[in-house]
Amino acid sequence: MVAPPVVVLTLGRAKPVNKDFLFDELRRLEKSVVQGERQLAEQEALLIFLTKHNQDLTEVEANLKLLRAKQQDLQQDRSHLLSMLQR
Repeated sequence: MVAPPVVVLTLGRAKPVNKDFLFDELRRLEKSVVQGERQLAEQEALLIFLTKHNQDLTEVEANLKLLRAKQQDLQQDRSHLLSMLQR
């Protein structure tokens, strides 16, 4: 059974969107969010390890900053997609 289309308004014009596509995209985003959380945890563990051993944290801190920004973007995309699916 095919899901009824969702209508997305773009510059005043309605465009039907296939919900199957949205669910596929949601699955992809969920996978990316989980992978991002795993990478963040690994980098945070590395940061703790390096801190305990008085090592330079510059590179790890920079990576953490980038990963956190990417994770925030993914979570916003996921929230937007969930919002679209609820319409």
